Formats: sequence, structure tokens, C-alpha cells
Amino acid sequence: MADPAKCPPLTRASVVAAHSLVKPYIHYTPVLTNTTLTTLASTPQSVSALEGTPWAGQEPAKPKIRLWFKCENLQKVGAFKVRGAFHALTRLVAEEGWEEQGGRERGVVTHSSGNHAQALALAARTMGIPATIVMPRISTPSKIAATQSYGARVVFSGSTSTEREAVVADVIKETGARLVPPYDHPDIILGQGTLGLEMQTQVEEMIASGQGQAGEKTKKGKGLDAIIAPCGGGGMLSGTALSCEGTGISVFGAEPEFQGADDCKRGLAAGKRIESVSTLTIADGLRTPVGAYPWTIIHDRKLVRAMYSVTEEQIKAALRLVLERMKMVVEPSSVVGLATALYNEDFRRLVEQEGGEQGWDLGIVFSGGNISIEALGKMFEPAEKKA
Repeated sequence: MADPAKCPPLTRASVVAAHSLVKPYIHYTPVLTNTTLTTLASTPQSVSALEGTPWAGQEPAKPKIRLWFKCENLQKVGAFKVRGAFHALTRLVAEEGWEEQGGRERGVVTHSSGNHAQALALAARTMGIPATIVMPRISTPSKIAATQSYGARVVFSGSTSTEREAVVADVIKETGARLVPPYDHPDIILGQGTLGLEMQTQVEEMIASGQGQAGEKTKKGKGLDAIIAPCGGGGMLSGTALSCEGTGISVFGAEPEFQGADDCKRGLAAGKRIESVSTLTIADGLRTPVGAYPWTIIHDRKLVRAMYSVTEEQIKAALRLVLERMKMVVEPSSVVGLATALYNEDFRRLVEQEGGEQGWDLGIVFSGGNISIEALGKMFEPAEKKA
């Protein structure tokens, strides 16, 4: 990767510049609407549904929410990660002296068990650069096969970050390859932020042309009020926040709360980044702690207004709704933002208070769709069958 000190500044203008670089390599993914989900989001939860939650005994919130879904599950490799990977490699190839010093032959390396592995493999193949991906031995076979199918060399390691990083160090010593981290680098953040730029333009155009929600009155001449995005390492959330800087669009993050996966939310409350997380949430793409660079955008610059968390059951309920009502395959990590809009009363009350009668046009980022049929089946099989 490029020296962070030599990277473009972390600004909206730099996200715009990143978009011009990656546009030839990525899909311009669609923004979709769904009347059923918009109606559900704008319907108060029942009093019984709030029993056993932090909001038990409270009057349910009555927000007015129009949902707009940015479908990165339809992106190349099935996830937004290709945006950052292509931006990082495009900048690396353009680095002064890189080619002359044998950079192309040495290649690139990363460690990942999922979407970043596939994204970097595809970007490297497209740009004629050898890629080595260090993957834990316990990685899903389908993800290993997909990474290999893009032409990368896969080297196996243990499952802990220490074990993976040790193997990466061996690869770098052996080949001289450049490390391309999954989220904690300015080039990655700027690349991921390009989805936020697209979403803003797409929703504005859809509203202007009357392609709003069926039966809903959208506000002509404006676009989104807010975007809510999943947060794992924070590269995409912080990039999206940069894309909205100065636009008046609020940005929120969503995390699973299971086994402390809501590290960014807890870190914001404590005023200090949490550097390690150990969780087996079903939203497996969000099991990593927020990186140092994303933290400067989320916390230090306060470009993310707030973080919210949801339960495993709420994630599963939102996932089922997308499968059954939108007929779309997404992974559990993708729906934490939707689950927040549907079930988190703190967020819903904020929308009610600030949106009033007019309500909010809320962008939801579907971050990816890489989940196997077997995993989906197991997730929704009856409890007695699991036993």
C-alpha cells in the first residue's frame, strides 16, 4: 500500500476523485425501494414486541421512514469491498518507482476469510498483479474456492489475528509483496466511500423523476436525510461519512450487540477505541474492531452521528424480510442497518422527533450477499431440528 502520509486527504473531494479511478472496474449498483418494508418501518412496534427490551413499558415510537436500499450485494464479488481494493491497487500502480523497482512481480498480500480476500484477488487479476491471500483454515470452503477462482494464491493459517499476521509477514519476507489491509488505510476508506456518492445521486434522481415510494409523498428537490451502514472495521462506514460531509445528510452506524460486537458504539460511549473483539455473531463480516483510521473519522471528526446495535434475532428477522419481501439474497451483516430502522426504538424515536410529519428518506446499505445456501438453511431451520 501507499504510505498513508502520501495519500489524498480524507475529504469528500478525495472520495469524488477515488470514484473516477474505480468507476471503470465496478458495477454501478442499483438503489431499490420496497413498499412493504417502508410501511413496516413507519408502523409503530407493538407494546408486546417491546417486552423484554430496554424499551419495555414505553410508548412505541411513531417515525415516518422511506427506505432506499443501495444493493452492494449485486456488486462484483458480491460485496462493496471491490471498491477499496481497486482504488488501492490503482493508486499503487501509479506510485512513482513502483513498477521500476519490481513491484508488479512482487505482488500484493492480505489476510482475510471473506469478502476482502475475493475483492483483492479480483482486483489483482484485473490489473495483472500476483496476489497472495492468507486465509484461516476454518474459512468457508465456498469463499476459499471463490478466492482461488480469481487467480490468487491462497496460503492457510490459524484463525487468530496473530497467527494470520505471522503468515503474512512470512509471505512479505519471501516475496516482497505489498500488504493491502482490509479497512484500516486511507486508500481503502476513500474507495469504499464511493458507494455513498452514488447513493446520494441515485436517490435524488429517483425522487426528481417521481420514482419514490408507492403511496408516499417524497420531498421534491431533495434527496436523502440520512444513511445507515453496517460497521465492522469501519472502512465503509467512515468512507460513507466522508462522502456525506458538507451535504447535510446524517450518517449512522449499525452493529450486532452479541458478545460485544458493538465495539464502536461502546468505544464512542467511553471516548476510546476498543482494539479487540471476540464474538461469534451471525453477522460474521462485522466481527472485527474498528480500525485506527476509521476511528479518526467516526469519533475524532464526529462525521458519524451515532452508533446503534441490534440483537441476533432482530438481524435474522430483517434478513427473512429481505429474502421474502424483496426476493434478494443478502448476508446477515448487510441487514443490521435495516434491523436498526425496524426495531431499535432509540433510532426510531430520533427519526420521529427530527423528521416529524414529513419523515426521513433513509438510505440503507446492503453491504454484501456472500452467504451459502447451506448457511441460510441452517439459520432458519426449526429449533427442534437443530437440537
